[in-house]
Amino acid sequence: MVEMSGYKVTGAGFAYDGHPALRDVNLTLAPGRFYGLVGPNGCGKTTLLDLLTGNKAPDLGTVCYGRTSVVDLPRRELARQVALVPQDFGIGFAFTVEEVVLMGRHPYIKRFGAPSAEDHRLVAEAMELIGIDHFRHRYVNELSGGEKQRVVVARALAQDTPVILFDEATSNLDVQYTLQIFNVARKLVRDQGRTVIAVIHNLNLAAAYCDEVIFMKKGHIISHGPTDQVMVAETIKDVFGVESRVQLDPFSNTQQISFKYWS
Repeated sequence: MVEMSGYKVTGAGFAYDGHPALRDVNLTLAPGRFYGLVGPNGCGKTTLLDLLTGNKAPDLGTVCYGRTSVVDLPRRELARQVALVPQDFGIGFAFTVEEVVLMGRHPYIKRFGAPSAEDHRLVAEAMELIGIDHFRHRYVNELSGGEKQRVVVARALAQDTPVILFDEATSNLDVQYTLQIFNVARKLVRDQGRTVIAVIHNLNLAAAYCDEVIFMKKGHIISHGPTDQVMVAETIKDVFGVESRVQLDPFSNTQQISFKYWS
């Protein structure tokens, strides 16, 4: 794994056909932290991830990884630094699970080269960690949505990058596999100093796993800081327009949110 670096986003803006999606975004994301991006649908969370991965270039401002603008980093080098787990994964060919996870090693394999023993070791390790090694020879297009999503997570782990981005990566998963993946991510942050930046709709998951939470609304950063400081009822009301109560849950030993479901 390569040296850890952080992100610095300065005055970043982006628009789709003249309609602003991000406005004057300023963020410093240090390595070795678990960040949660939360906010209503359409507030700019996925667009921000696109800027962090270099899939889009900001119309205004800069997005730097380390000291280098993301758009100036060669794609292969960026793929050795940052792995993305997208919300939706589609593939039109009958690749096996193992072949798809091996795609995470492509940034390290020379053109026309063959995977090394280390590549295969990391692929096997990722599949075992996510619990999909028992169906490694099945074809991905025959899997359920949740099984496919676990394959994509394993692919990102095999990529062995300092930064992993999750774009609502557990939306198709039941509670068991959601917790499994977040437990793996939390352990990578804690034990190896990796950086995880995750778009999360479930505020209780964000409160339980994230070191810092970034609240977004209408393309702006509304609040950003340590989870126990910014995950408060006033901010939740401002961002989501719902009444809530935030308190320590003795069973999970984390801050958890209760909502007022009717009035």
